[in-house]
This record gives sequence, C-alpha cells and structure tokens, in this order.
Amino acid sequence: MTPPDRERVRSAASTLLLFLLAVLSTSGQPAGNAAYDVILRHGTIFDGSGGKSYQADLGIQNGYIAEIGDLSARRAPVDLDVRGLFVAPGFINIHSHAAPAALPTAQNMLQQGVTTEILNPDGGGSTDIADQLTRSASAGLAVNIGAYIGFNSVWASVVGQADRRPTPEEITQMRVLIERNLKAGAFGVAAGLDYKPGYFAHTSEVVQVVSAASRWRTNFPNHERLTPETNFSSRTGIAETIRIGSEAGLVPVITHMKVQGHEQGSAAEVIGMMDRASAGGHYTAADAYPYLAGQTGLGSLTVPAWAQDGGRPEMLKRFQDPELRKRIAREIEDALNARFGGAEGVYLPQTQQQLTEIMRERQAPAGEAVIHILEQGNVPAILRFGSEDDLVRILQNPTTSIACDCGASLDTRNHPRFFGTFPRVLGHYVRETHALTWEDAIRKMTGLPASTVGIVDRGFLMPGMAADVTVFDPDRIIDHATYENPVLPSDGVRYVLVNGAVAFRDGKATGARAGRRLLRSVHMPSRPMELQSRRSVSFTGKAGAPNSDIRIALNVSQTGDANHAKGTFRLTDSRTKMTIEATAIGLLQTAPQWASFTGRVRLLPTGGERAITVTVDLADPLATDHAASVTVDVEDDYHLAALVDPLQAKLSSSRN
Repeated sequence: MTPPDRERVRSAASTLLLFLLAVLSTSGQPAGNAAYDVILRHGTIFDGSGGKSYQADLGIQNGYIAEIGDLSARRAPVDLDVRGLFVAPGFINIHSHAAPAALPTAQNMLQQGVTTEILNPDGGGSTDIADQLTRSASAGLAVNIGAYIGFNSVWASVVGQADRRPTPEEITQMRVLIERNLKAGAFGVAAGLDYKPGYFAHTSEVVQVVSAASRWRTNFPNHERLTPETNFSSRTGIAETIRIGSEAGLVPVITHMKVQGHEQGSAAEVIGMMDRASAGGHYTAADAYPYLAGQTGLGSLTVPAWAQDGGRPEMLKRFQDPELRKRIAREIEDALNARFGGAEGVYLPQTQQQLTEIMRERQAPAGEAVIHILEQGNVPAILRFGSEDDLVRILQNPTTSIACDCGASLDTRNHPRFFGTFPRVLGHYVRETHALTWEDAIRKMTGLPASTVGIVDRGFLMPGMAADVTVFDPDRIIDHATYENPVLPSDGVRYVLVNGAVAFRDGKATGARAGRRLLRSVHMPSRPMELQSRRSVSFTGKAGAPNSDIRIALNVSQTGDANHAKGTFRLTDSRTKMTIEATAIGLLQTAPQWASFTGRVRLLPTGGERAITVTVDLADPLATDHAASVTVDVEDDYHLAALVDPLQAKLSSSRN
C-alpha cells in the first residue's frame, strides 16, 4: 500500500473513531419501540423498482425511511391516512432548467411530485458547480438539487464562441476542468451539440475532452446535433451521441429523445440503435417528456451555424449585410421546414403569437420574420416536432426515464411541461391510454433516473433510503397546462415529502426548505437498472492498514422477485467496543465489481437506530492498482470512505 493510501486509511479510521465516540454519548430508541416522525398509513406502495405494488404503512425517522409494513402499533407527530392513494418515491428530474430564484419554493415542481432536480443539461451552466450549488441553495431549497458539468460551457470558457480548432493545450485545459467538477460532485458531463459553440466541436474533439470522465463511471446526456449536411437527421445525431459516449467510456443518454422532420415514424429504428449499443457492451439510456413540441431560443436551432460564428454580435453584423441576410433567411426556412414542419410549427409564448401571425403583420416570409425578431433579442420559441406513435414508443423504451426539460420556475409564459409533465404521463399515458403500467411509469420517474445518473440512496422506497416521497390519487392525477395557458396546475398529487419534511400538501407548497445539495462520488456509477436478477455481495476484511481496528463483514443477497434484500452487515471497532449491526436491509443494487445497499442499523452498546448506505467497490477506479474500497454512511453523522484489505470478497448476479 502506498503512503497516500495509508494516509487515506488513517484519516478514515480517525473519522470513524471520533464518530463512534460521539455516538456513545447519544441516546437512541431501540428498534422495537421506534417513535417515527411521519407515518403514511394504508397506502399502495410502488417502491420504484418496477415490481408489483402492495399495501403497507411507511414510517419515516430523521429524514430517512425507517420501516415499511404494519405500523399500527407505532405513533408519529405527522400521521397521514393515505388509503386509496399511491405512495411512490419522489420523482427525479434529470433534465432540469431550474431558475435559482424559484428553488426556495419550487411550487411548479412539487405539484408534479418532483423532489430532485439535476441542473445544467444541454451542456450549459456554470463551470464551477460547487459555487453554483452553494449560491443556488443560499436562500434554502424546497427540492434537492445536483448538477452536471456542461461541455458547452467548458468549451466556451476555453475556446470561445468562434468556430476554430482547439490546441492540444486547450484540450488539456478542458479535460482538467471536467475532472475538477467531477471531484466537486458533478453527476455527469452534459452536452448540447446542437447549440453553439458546442456545435463547432468535431466529434473526435468531444471524445477527447469528455473521456476525462471515463474513470468516474458516469454518463453523457446530449442534445443531439442535427446538421444541414445530413438534412437535419435525428438518427445521425443520436448515432453521434452513442458513438461519443461509447468511445469516451461513458453511458450515452439520448436526452429529451425525439425523432424529427422527415424521419418521423422511425422511433423503432432509433431504439434498435440503442439496443445494439447496449448489447455490444455500451449501455445506452434516454430521457423524454410527453409533448410533441419543445422550447428553446428562437435563433438557437434555426439560424445556420456559420452565421452564429463568433457569437451574437457577429451574427447581428451579418444580418446587416444584404446578401448574407438573404442567405441566412433562406437557410432559416430550410431548417424550419426540415425540423419543425415549417413556420406553422413555431409559437412565441412571450407574446402568445404564432410565427405565421408575425409574417402576416410584416408581410414577410418566414426567414425574414425570424431575423427581425432576433434583432430585438433571442426570444423563447415553442417548436413543434414528431409524431404521437414515435413518442409512445420512446416512452415505452425500457431505458427511457421521464424528465421534463423544465425546472423550478416563476415564469408565467413558458412551456406546459413546467407544470404538467409527470402528471400527464401518469394521467394520460397510464390511466387513459394504458401505454404504460403504473409500476413502469413510476419506475421511469424514480429508480431508473437514479440509476442512470448514479444516485444510490434515492429513487426507491426501501429502509435506509432518503425519505423523498410522492403520494398521489390515481383516479385524479392529470395535467391541465396548455401552450396558451402554461401555468394551470395539475391535479392529483396530494403530498410530497422531501427528506422527510412535508413540502406539498392540499394543493400548495408548505414553505418547507428541506432540500439538499446532492453530490456524486466515484462510488456512485451510472448503471443499467437490472433488478430482475438474483444478486449478492459478501465481504469480510479490514478497513485500512493491516493493523486497523475497523473490521467489516457483510453478506447481502436479493432475488429478482423480492421487494427487499436479506442478509447481515457488521462493523466493529475493537478500541471503542462499538458495533454497527444491520437490523433491516433495503435494496441491493449491483454493477460490475460494485454493489450498494441501504438499510437500518443498531448502534451497540447504546442501542440507537440509524439509516445506513453501504457501497463496495472491488476495483476502485481511483485507487492505486484499483484496490478494493468500502464506503459507509450512517445518516448525516458519519462518512467512511476507505481502502480495504479483503480477506474474502465476492459479488455475483444471475438470472433467477
């Protein structure tokens, strides 16, 4: 073991000792007499795994799920009868454009059942996410937030807005910037190669830059690049996303997946591309929202790339050149026709006008009308695309998460997805059309997005998981927001709990600000959601150097048809005579050379009970020689991340 590794072990052991000594001075309730903070009684539990629902009570303590079952003998200050309602994990939006000013209330997201938002999709956002998250949380958070590091922002900060090739030194600078933000907790590297200046990056250059994230085992969501050279082909753009992710060693994520223009009707072919990549060892995922129109800046996807070279000031200069203006107008019309069904497919929410209305007012063709609008500013535009049949196929794809391409917002002129996405899926595509089952739709909003971005302690209703919970009425849940009135609230969500606090009740946010900043570590890999197999992990060894006093022994397994894992976990420290021992195991998740589970533990000799999350990395990608490591989190009081000396270790997964 190298000196740095020994230092890591000594530091981890010291941290654990201090924590255990502190625990000795605290009192805790024995498991059999647990008094909970919140109890949800008589609900129908959908645990986020996609498995069958069941009737049970759910108890919450200290912001974590403590017990699921018959809690008739338990009491809690907040005791809610949710008979006839569905109880699900809080919905996770992995494509969030949340406005910082709206995060303290997040009314539009809570009324959809969303408890977690992952910021900076499409390649945007800050290049210092630690600072961004701190500032975003400064006034309190109604929901949890995490963040990607955006490729476009990284490219712009180093290369600028011009269409030019980066130097080798600039490639290195961008790689360093990406890894720095991964160390700070980024949930992946997001890109929007359809947006400038990311559009100017060659495929090979993108691979060079984002491959800096490969050893972090994370994901690459990308707004695919549609170019005039390919006649704005969605299939070509999606193929590029898969190629970049696969070559860079990341999970490709086809973000807000759609099939546009003349390729409508070919969703099955695109899904086949994803399936072939996954079968070839490059797991590929997606996210989608349940609408046939998107929203972005009017000029972002209509003005040709060459006209945007150098940024907005240079674009405005080109507008003033009569010959260039004619060419730009013509190419704008080509893009509108190929991607959005012509001028009829463009709606401006700020002024509530169709582009065709402005064309009539100005007696100008579409391209000239767009240029005139852009000279005033790059206003938002709702752009129609796609077919219903394609959308249904995309929503049904097993690796597609539901994500709204929206976020906490105070804007009243926006896309209806800001108020309607999640209830629309549940009300329309589950209850009304039966395109999805309740179990699978909820999985796509909870466990699947958690697995895609690497979250290990949210997305499921299991002992030890963070208590993010959404309770809704299956008979009433539906969206009402329209393009003309996008802020009409949805119906059906009754209660939303964020980290155990009731954040939404009786149709309104409560004002609770229990949201947290979520940070991803290397021990939280992006992974397929494979819970249908029998899986197990066993480990016996020492945390740290050979003379360490910390010993860990665990043996956990779960069958594909079981709603929780079984097994044992025990951590002992011979100096303090303290033992941490599992009383209940929640969900076991596995990936190659990696496993994680949550549960409840008893702290001996005090007898107090706490929530725990454990991960086992049999080949830690950041450790010297890929040594084994274990992380242990006991609620918010203690964190152990240490290299281990395994006497025995085994991890397996097989079909039942």
